[in-house]
Parts: sequence; C-alpha cells; structure tokens
Amino acid sequence: MNGDVLWLVSIGAVPGILAITLHEASHGFVAHLFGDDTAWNAGRVSANPFRHIDPFGTILLPAILLLARSPFLFGYAKPVPINFWALRNPKRDMIWVAAAGPLSNILMALAAGLLAHLTFLLPDGLAKDWLSDSFEFAALINVVLAVFNMIPLPPLDGGRVAVGLLPRPLAMRLARIEPYGLPILIGLLIVLPLIGSDILHRDLDLVRYIVAGPVSFIFRVIATVTGNPDWLSLND
Repeated sequence: MNGDVLWLVSIGAVPGILAITLHEASHGFVAHLFGDDTAWNAGRVSANPFRHIDPFGTILLPAILLLARSPFLFGYAKPVPINFWALRNPKRDMIWVAAAGPLSNILMALAAGLLAHLTFLLPDGLAKDWLSDSFEFAALINVVLAVFNMIPLPPLDGGRVAVGLLPRPLAMRLARIEPYGLPILIGLLIVLPLIGSDILHRDLDLVRYIVAGPVSFIFRVIATVTGNPDWLSLND
C-alpha cells in the first residue's frame, strides 16, 4: 500500500464511517417522527457507529474499491429496520424517511465546509494539511453518498422515493426489484467495470457516468456557499 492510499485511508476513515452512520440513523429518526418506532426501539437511532457497521458494506467493500483504485468509492451500513405500514401515511411518509438519509449527507457536507475554516487555528504543517484534507474529503464523500443513494433503484433511497411518488402499478413493479438491488449494484460497481477494462477494453463504469455530473455540481455549490474556493480544483 503506497503513501497516497495510506493518506486517503487516514483522512477518510472517520468521515466515511460518520457519513454512513448518520445517514442510517436519520432514516430511523424521521421514521420515529412519522409514527414508526421500530428503529428507535432497536437502538438504531444512534450516532454510535458500532450499531450500524456492516462488515462487508462498511469495511470490506470500500477497501476492495480503494485497493482496486476504483474512481468511485461506495459503502453502506446495516439497513435501519423500518415498518412502513406503521407510518401514519405509509406512501407519503416513506418518501420523507427515504430522503432523510441523502439530506443528512448534504447537511454533513455543509458542516464540513464550515468547520474547515477552523484549521486556521493550527500552525502550518502536516497536522493542518491532514485536517484540511479530512474536511474536504468529508464534504466530498457525503455528496457522493447523497447522489448515489438517490439513484432510483431499490433498495437505494432514490428507489424508495420513486416507489412513493409513482402511480401504484408502476410503484409495485419497481418495488419488486428490491431483492435483486444489491447484486445489481455490486455488478455495476465492480463486475461490469472489470469486464470492460480487462476483457472488452472499454470504460463500462456506468455508475461514475451517472453520478459524476451531479456530484461535481453539488460539491462546487457547497464549496462556494461555505467559502472554500480552494476545493473547486478538486474536480478539475
């Protein structure tokens, strides 16, 4: 493992785990507000990452993508248990519960942008550079998670938002995809790009094509709004 990878791991481990943890906790918290106490009673509305960590999704999958030098990093935590039928208005409230995760990531990205200004308290040197890069990475990874999770494919949040918004016949058809959603995502994230690069010699990283534009736009907005113009070169 070279120095660049070690640096990326050191600046990204805590922001990445927090991004995934608070994303999941926000689902449970909003479900609690709308009448479903399943996650609340299970202790999943918590900032304690150990309540949410999935060994494969939170640790192994991001590590595999990182070591494979994937241009796109992704991870997930244990899904928060939600009983949609316990919500006061299941079809409507499901939209808010699903959207709470990506919204929490956008709020965390904004918080990282604001907190980055505190680095002026440190003297110039390695510690200041490390903290600055950590805040920058925190903003970026939260934007990536927000955009990725809004892809309209169950069990991603965007898929559940779409199920809540679509007319019932279309919503039922889309909901039936959910048991196959994770294998489809693994195929799109890992298998298809490998086939493209090693066998077909083509760039088949479809997920990157889907999320790159929105991620770049939202990240630039957050960098501008929070007063971090030096971040704008990250996506150049």
